[in-house]
Amino acid sequence: MNIVNHPYRDFASWAQTFSQHTNQSLAGASLVIDESHDKNKKDNALLRSQAAAWGMNVVKGDTTRDDIPFAYPYVPASGIHEYDDGAGNTAPFKDMRKVSGLDAMDYAQEHMPVTHKLMERLAKTVDFHGIRIATCLILEPKTAVLLRELKAVGAQVGVCCEPGGVDERVAEQLRAEDITVEAKNDWTSAQYHDGALRLLDTLKPNIIIDDGASFARLAARERPEIVRNLIGVAEETTSGVRAFQAMQGDDALPYPVVAVNDSALKTEFDNAHGTGETCVTTIQEILGTQWFAGKNLTVIGYGPVGRGFALRVRALGAHVTICDTDPVACLKAVFEGFPTTDISEALPDTDMAVSATGVRHTLALEHLHLMKPNAVLAVIGGIADEIALDDIPSFHHQPGNSITTISVPDGPELRLLAQGDGVNYTAGGGNPIEIMDLSFAVQLSAVAHLIGNRGNLPNQIIRLDAATDREIASIALQVRGHQASHAIADNGYSWKTTRFDAMQD
Repeated sequence: MNIVNHPYRDFASWAQTFSQHTNQSLAGASLVIDESHDKNKKDNALLRSQAAAWGMNVVKGDTTRDDIPFAYPYVPASGIHEYDDGAGNTAPFKDMRKVSGLDAMDYAQEHMPVTHKLMERLAKTVDFHGIRIATCLILEPKTAVLLRELKAVGAQVGVCCEPGGVDERVAEQLRAEDITVEAKNDWTSAQYHDGALRLLDTLKPNIIIDDGASFARLAARERPEIVRNLIGVAEETTSGVRAFQAMQGDDALPYPVVAVNDSALKTEFDNAHGTGETCVTTIQEILGTQWFAGKNLTVIGYGPVGRGFALRVRALGAHVTICDTDPVACLKAVFEGFPTTDISEALPDTDMAVSATGVRHTLALEHLHLMKPNAVLAVIGGIADEIALDDIPSFHHQPGNSITTISVPDGPELRLLAQGDGVNYTAGGGNPIEIMDLSFAVQLSAVAHLIGNRGNLPNQIIRLDAATDREIASIALQVRGHQASHAIADNGYSWKTTRFDAMQD
């Protein structure tokens, strides 16, 4: 990728444009600076600090090279290498939101080498032929890559998706590739329900890949005959695992569930870097590139998602306060340079309140009453009603609106982003390609584990072992040109040897 000589002279606008046009991740990549193009040392110092806070490795080098994977050149000088979007506008990156479904899927596949390499390994020991896999995932190019990889090794695959989460270009292309698709953005809730059941009836799946646990629970309630033959479920999200844990606690879990979300390669990357990164750049797209600079933000929830978001908006100049009900999470935030306080103390002065919990009514009606007029509300946690919109009679969900003014009963008018849905996947392209490359590698490992242990797994929450994470991480390091260190196999360790023995020698 050669994106040299672009006109974006600050990191905020460069990061936003790159993220939103390409849906690629800057986190974990290298930023190559050719300082001969810009003698302003102060600007370069700020660029380095912002990029490092974002999660990039900043190096000096030849920015004209485009053969280095996961390395992006930055030349803060006006230039000529730009793409025309077909409407008379130009940008330094090709806008993958405006290409065909086939091109978008191929582009994502090109940038997901970990998923592909892992599948090559898994297919040597696990027989995927004839396995019927029904998925309920956000339907966009990265999901298409997962479906393609499974189909390529002989599985029968299909997908359903809730209205508002469907990339229609991708849905059309998948149908052309003989993959069952039950998803349309203009469906009502009833039509979505019927489409999900049609997918179950058509595929009669052996395995379900779920996002939020709703699809697998629908199967348990309305298609028990399918569930009786189910090998198991692979669940991707925190909220979904939480739901299955509740079922297990009530002795109501009818199938094994692999908690993909609990893998370090999912939670510590997808949540912190994927969601954290793209929620920032999507909000920039909605409110303006420099909107965060100087603003007061309240981030509610300091788990991986909230932390990833908070670190990045701070890098862009925001003043961030953390609210969390867990004292340990708050202490962690304090040690990472964020003030923490009770939500009732933070909200009156905030310009934006961000829910990052995945918990219903994180922002209750009484919280909204505390906020100043025209303050902004956003959800990055990812479940319905993290903001108590169901307590606002005048609010009616209308997918497609990036900004909606809501009137809190006997309270202020506030600006709501993305209808209170997860902002990055509703108003943006979702988690970056390279981040989902890791998450979907874990999904494939979960499916392989279910197949390889068919009939021998209890109807419980199951977690993959650390060796799975290490294997995926090793592949991810390799394709980025890095490697882990090694230890001496025999280091002479004996539990009988103490420091007191050494002192007597």
